[in-house]
Amino acid sequence: MKLYGFGAYIYLRFEENHEPRVLVLFIWKGKTLTTAHAKGYATSAFPRSTESSDEAAVRALKLVLESLEDSKAEDIVTINIAGKSALGDFMVVVSGRSNRHVMAIADHLTTDLKDEGFGNPRVEGLEGGDWVLIDTGDVIVHIFRPEIREFYNIEKMWAAPEIEESTLH
Repeated sequence: MKLYGFGAYIYLRFEENHEPRVLVLFIWKGKTLTTAHAKGYATSAFPRSTESSDEAAVRALKLVLESLEDSKAEDIVTINIAGKSALGDFMVVVSGRSNRHVMAIADHLTTDLKDEGFGNPRVEGLEGGDWVLIDTGDVIVHIFRPEIREFYNIEKMWAAPEIEESTLH
């Protein structure tokens, strides 16, 4: 798994007695920060959430949409990109009335995500306020000024119809 300059590489190997051993390397900008070792099964060393990734994505999408509604975001479009891209499961495209409104929407959304336990999302473009991208992992949010949104028209690109395998050459 590689996340914006940070990586966590998980290796599973078996000892001579067939006992599994997990090795985790945490890397930041090419330098190994720490290494974690765990004997036994990985589930005991790394507890899993009882929530499936699909359920988590839907929960994140619901929170994102509620936050955007609270912020008075306009023209909210949700695109299911699961299976189309490894970037995430959903893409949300919205407009703000001005640079200040775009920045306020982004700030409100990042605060709501942190408060609900989704961690710190990756945010790009907050300084300019023309186009802010917020990457939560499962949901990617694009917040545009209307003119910028019309120019890039990313909804049209991502909402393209599915191509059947029989038509591929």
